[in-house]
Amino acid sequence: MKRTKIVLEDKDIPAKWYNIMADMPNLPKPPLHPGTRKPVGPDDLSTIFPMALIEQEVSQERWITIPDEVLDCYALWRPSPLYRAHRLEKALATPARIYYKYEGVSPAGSHKANTSIPQAYYNKQAGVRRIATETGAGQWGAAISLAGVFFGLEITVYMVRVSYNQKPYRRISMETWGATVHPSPSNLTNAGRAILDKDPDSHGSLGIAISEAVEDAATHKDTNYALGSVLNHVVLHQTVIGLELKKQFEIAGDYPDIVIACCGGGSNLGGLSFPFLYDKIHGKELRVIAVEPDSCPTLTKGQFRYDFGDTAGLTPLLMMYTLGHSFVPPGIHAGGLRYHADSPLVSQLTHDGLIEARSYPQTEVFNSAILFAKTEGIIPAPESSHAIKCAIDEAMRCREEGKEKAIVFNLSGHGYLDLAAYADFLDGKIIDSVYPADKINEALRCLPIID
Repeated sequence: MKRTKIVLEDKDIPAKWYNIMADMPNLPKPPLHPGTRKPVGPDDLSTIFPMALIEQEVSQERWITIPDEVLDCYALWRPSPLYRAHRLEKALATPARIYYKYEGVSPAGSHKANTSIPQAYYNKQAGVRRIATETGAGQWGAAISLAGVFFGLEITVYMVRVSYNQKPYRRISMETWGATVHPSPSNLTNAGRAILDKDPDSHGSLGIAISEAVEDAATHKDTNYALGSVLNHVVLHQTVIGLELKKQFEIAGDYPDIVIACCGGGSNLGGLSFPFLYDKIHGKELRVIAVEPDSCPTLTKGQFRYDFGDTAGLTPLLMMYTLGHSFVPPGIHAGGLRYHADSPLVSQLTHDGLIEARSYPQTEVFNSAILFAKTEGIIPAPESSHAIKCAIDEAMRCREEGKEKAIVFNLSGHGYLDLAAYADFLDGKIIDSVYPADKINEALRCLPIID
């Protein structure tokens, strides 16, 4: 059976990013300074971010022009292809039309390069020499390491320790592109040492790694910080995905009824769905579903309130769904989804009912990944496999109800550097992590009180 592939031309790479802040019914509440608890201003952020990104962070302009230098890099892999998953449809015997946007074609192997390239560009323009950052499963670390090569920046990555050990080839890819990679928590920062004093065997979290990277950037004048998800400017850069996808659906003569993406910090989900949420906000009928792991159910079990983006409380307080900044999720293989909170934009849109959320256990996710690999031929990243599981469930519902619907999900990265995870699953070593209610409740009790 031939697989339908919808490919755009180079001229169809979007020339502008879409900023959903121009159209949201309710904007997120402002970030608060971690010390004064007052709204932060540009000066508060300028110690770790270039002014161009700060301006994007607060902008309410609908369209932000993409610099030519960024477009030149995007052209190495963009536009990314859209596939119709005929073989998966046949295996499911569903009347649903299943599509997937494949971001694994980037040199870094995931969607993360859509924002690492512009972040490196703007930092280089500002005269920055080095970037400090964190990474969970390694997709972001790989992407920013690649961008550092392109723009001549030194990159230091604090990689969550459990992923550092689980995914050595991601670390090697970063080092191949010239980055320095440290397992987090480390002895190199006050934040890391504090965690190790309490738990010498800590397997780390994104919150801890963010604390280390922010501290590194704040204590070195030649260094800025870069984040791979959560912040407004990061999600903005990812909208190239959804903008391309809208053109591809026009070519296919179709339009999605359901838009699905996995959600850790929210950049993948936002990048795919925000251009379609523009349509939904203006009256179009469609559903957007965010998918997360049962063991880190931020949108499904978290609270919508102000919290720190990192464990040590160095970052501004953001209004978002959170499990508590001190929460350390179980060491599941989907390391990119092990974050205690979500993008303020995604959180506000979920709070307003424009985005749905659901969570799944690991074994169901890997079973869906195996089915996808056997039908479509691509081994998906564990993170993306959460979206596959949801798409399969929605397609099966179409079969049960006898309804034809168009379903699209973001295959945000390939899993060829995650084969150790598949080995564990095939050997029966992966079990479903129990929802850690006691740990989450403990972390939620430590949330800051904002008057």
